Amino acid sequence: MKENRRSFIRKSASAAAVASIAGLSGCTGSEKKEKDSVATESVRKDIIWPVTFGPDKPKMCLWSNADKSYMRKLKQIGVNYIITGGPKLPWTEKSLLEIMDQYKAEGLTVINMMTGGFDKAIYGREGRDEEIRLIQDSLVAAGKVGLPVLEYNFYAHRFTDGYYDTVARGGAGTLSMDYERAKNLPPAPGEGEPMTSEAMWANLTYFLKAVIPVAEKAGVRMSLHPNDPPVPESHSHAQIVATFNDWKRIIEIVDSPSNGMTYDCGVSREIGEDPLEVLHYLGSRDRINHIHFRNVITDIPSLKYEEVFFDEGEVNMFAVMRDIFKLGYKYGLYPEHPRALDYDKEHPGGVGKNPGDAGYTGWTYNVAYCKAMMQAVSSM
Repeated sequence: MKENRRSFIRKSASAAAVASIAGLSGCTGSEKKEKDSVATESVRKDIIWPVTFGPDKPKMCLWSNADKSYMRKLKQIGVNYIITGGPKLPWTEKSLLEIMDQYKAEGLTVINMMTGGFDKAIYGREGRDEEIRLIQDSLVAAGKVGLPVLEYNFYAHRFTDGYYDTVARGGAGTLSMDYERAKNLPPAPGEGEPMTSEAMWANLTYFLKAVIPVAEKAGVRMSLHPNDPPVPESHSHAQIVATFNDWKRIIEIVDSPSNGMTYDCGVSREIGEDPLEVLHYLGSRDRINHIHFRNVITDIPSLKYEEVFFDEGEVNMFAVMRDIFKLGYKYGLYPEHPRALDYDKEHPGGVGKNPGDAGYTGWTYNVAYCKAMMQAVSSM
């Protein structure tokens, strides 16, 4: 099924290209001149190259650590904004600035920090109020130092068991998911009884009602990443951030732009939704506080799919980028999940979440593709 779908996508693209060339060659001289004139007139004449992006535009970013040579690699491929993990809870102005200032010295701005460390709140266990206070204090500190976004997950368990390596063009590595490979697994040690959907929704509601008012007052946006993989259960625990209806429900729990989502066009397609519909729903309500930009081919929504090169998947990446700009989004835009390339295997140590865990050429491809899309959209 996957090969048929991939073959169809590639053959359709080839047929479209042939038809386009054939149509052009079939024009008379006057027709071709008229077409060229129309094409020229469609290009905005007020665009000055190189196209750059002001403070009210999306900000392409990558994950980084604080190694100076690592930051240098990021700057060389045109990255100016950073996502990174936050310090130990509770965040303080001092602990945040110690991280942010290291990047600032190298010309990089931290636009998003991720946090965890509140498992008792997720499981609804004794001590959750103390954990929530740590998040509240961290939000206050983030607001004081000008950190715009705090990103987080709300899993009782993340289903990574169904991932497996697959092979793409030229032998490059891709990553696939099949729920059938590992479903119905018991809870992992220490996780306790399986969390039901009702319990998870109650715990998330309790958490959001406690932290979002603090975030809003601090001027910080919280960004909840969808469950990825978006399977129904993980080690017997319900997954409640796994469908479009879930996301709609989440942003209604507390009516505030600080209660937002990480929009992921790849996950949107993984669950069988139209990524543009998801983008418009969340974006028109000002509930997109971070963006993951990537592509997939889906065989069975939510259960079986392959993460592919940006130019090979089912998501119309240009349309997604176009509408991101149309919506006026201005926070982080992360071209994530690079593919495994032979050159990077031969030269380990790249630009990723940790040194060596992703290849520099893989990330360079993602960044170049993303920036080209941004410049193209800005030239329309």
